[in-house]
Amino acid sequence: MRRSEFLKSLLAAAAAGSLPGIASAAPSLKMMIPANPGGGWDGTGRALGKAFTEAKVFDAVQFENKGGAAGAIGLAQFVNSAKGDPNAMIMMGAVMLGGIITGKPPVNITQCTPIARLTSEFNVFVVPANSPFKNMKDVAEAMKKDPGSVKVGGGSRGSTEHIAASMMARAIGVDPKKVNYVPFRGGGEAVAAIIGGNVSLGGSGYSEFAEHIKSGKMRAIGVTSEKRLKGIDVATLREQGIDVVLGNWRGVYGAPGITPAQQADLVKAVVTATKSAFWQAELEKQGWTSALLTGKEFGDFVDNDFANLRGTMYQAGML
Repeated sequence: MRRSEFLKSLLAAAAAGSLPGIASAAPSLKMMIPANPGGGWDGTGRALGKAFTEAKVFDAVQFENKGGAAGAIGLAQFVNSAKGDPNAMIMMGAVMLGGIITGKPPVNITQCTPIARLTSEFNVFVVPANSPFKNMKDVAEAMKKDPGSVKVGGGSRGSTEHIAASMMARAIGVDPKKVNYVPFRGGGEAVAAIIGGNVSLGGSGYSEFAEHIKSGKMRAIGVTSEKRLKGIDVATLREQGIDVVLGNWRGVYGAPGITPAQQADLVKAVVTATKSAFWQAELEKQGWTSALLTGKEFGDFVDNDFANLRGTMYQAGML
């Protein structure tokens, strides 16, 4: 074999990872987080990215934050730019479904490829440390007297905290349309508004507020779970006479137009990452409940959740 031919065969073997001692590199992943830094999608997406690299299913993960419209702005960019890319994912969840229902954007998450539901958690309502509200009963009484006087801060319109606030209003006999809801583009903005007293009440997943609750800058006064959450001493809304139970979940989709084999590869990558010690520790640290559901079963779940959420939002007076 001539030297030039030998070098060509050597390079080809190296590229294929078939030479002794040379392994083919895992690809890099592009992760779209359709929200500003500091929120639940951002925290979950970056934790998953770290789990990917810890489990060595991806060499690196590149993150892009694009907030607004309950994720619809980032979703539109993802749909248009990532089509057919087998190494791209977008964070999403129940909040995005609510935003699509209310905002009716020109894109839909169902244009993308379902990969996996990751976590589930419930919304916690918090107040600034110096708030006169001691519990959700106090909030309910204030809303009954003057709904507009209680500013409720949270994610984009149609988010689970927006839905929970509307459900709460309906449960206490207040017109849900009169709820003074203040949407924010990201968790960081919402936290600043709550601590600064620019809103009366804030809502989100416990993980977004945990450090501020522990530091005493916020007080948790209610949670939308059916029973009290393990390790979190916060009364449920039901315990306080407000019949509202509402959960939140987060997951990832792949790009539009990828093949079934490529979808299966991404599902396998997520399953492997969620078995890592890092991910398991993160679930415990953030108070997330593992809710793994993959592929077609996840896609079917999203279709059903769209229908159920429409019904809930209609009953809450949001549609």
